Amino acid sequence: MPDAPLHLIRQEVRGERAYRVPTDSKAFAKLDQNESPLDVPEELKRELVERYVEANWNRYPEDRPHELIAALAERLGHPAEGIIVGHGSNEIVHTIGLAMMGKDVPVVLPHPMFALYESVARMHGARVVSVDPTGPHFGHDADTILEAAITSDAALIVVTTPNNPTGQVIPFEGIERIAAGAPGFVLVDEAYVEFVEGPNAGELIKPYPNVLVTRTFSKAMGLAGLRIGYLLGAPEVIQEIEKARLPFLVDRGCEAVALAMLDRPDLVANCVAMLKSERDRLLAELASRPGVETVPSAANFFLMRTPLAVPDLCERMAEQSVRIRNVCGYRALAPTREARGWARVSIGTPEQNEAFLSALEHALADERAEIVSES
Repeated sequence: MPDAPLHLIRQEVRGERAYRVPTDSKAFAKLDQNESPLDVPEELKRELVERYVEANWNRYPEDRPHELIAALAERLGHPAEGIIVGHGSNEIVHTIGLAMMGKDVPVVLPHPMFALYESVARMHGARVVSVDPTGPHFGHDADTILEAAITSDAALIVVTTPNNPTGQVIPFEGIERIAAGAPGFVLVDEAYVEFVEGPNAGELIKPYPNVLVTRTFSKAMGLAGLRIGYLLGAPEVIQEIEKARLPFLVDRGCEAVALAMLDRPDLVANCVAMLKSERDRLLAELASRPGVETVPSAANFFLMRTPLAVPDLCERMAEQSVRIRNVCGYRALAPTREARGWARVSIGTPEQNEAFLSALEHALADERAEIVSES
């Protein structure tokens, strides 16, 4: 049997690693993927399933989910022609790559940030212009980002605020300075926008038509399992990006659930309030624990490091049915000679957070016991 002709697959693709997230959906405290710990209420699920059963499964859905687009337009005060709804915001990122990135096209990416952006840029042959974090909490400076974009004549700048995996924000005024001075487009990832008060990047689209904004139903709205995300932009820009997309990406069932969540803002607001309160409680609790260091966060997760090597920490926590994320793959968060690397902890329910604190105490107690026995 002849070998597969792998050499015919583009080298940019072969040079990447497939995106894989090792996890355990059966863990009692699944705190490794920044999901909402609260599922959609069962009575709403049953109502939506009944509507899904009544639909004709043999017929294609709309080429675009027009009803959901109209609902988003009304809620956000944004023209429907300036909205794309996709199969999760990750799919939209790939579409933007197809529309804007090409061989040696400069793309400014602050780091650390969601790894998919750099992977997409490289697969499209773009030239990644990295911007280092500043300050003690891995924050990004707007003026430094803008300077890198101007120097490289970047076609695209990507900023995430709050940023995954650090939880840091770029103030609205900083995003506006970037938008005003950028030589190309500015994509603002607002996956965690519900956790931040004050103005958001969507307000910059009208005065700055080079601004694009991605958001998701996966985080505060608790629909990570259904894959719904959307892109906001100037209508003339969105209509061009639409040309790079495949049709029929959002099925009727997902659209119905997303519409139902838009009609229940109190459900989302209560979830956000609980998560913010629990985040602040956990950070305060960890501040009193010897050897534990955390980073302040504006999202539903935070960074943490301990005297344990991160793989050992994650393994010991998993043994107690608590999953946290090893983020040492980001070079800014990797271990150094002076300190251990970082883990990321998502906020769960109060019960899950208590399980996290208990598992952490046991993991660190085991470490202290090992140190004593070795001495």
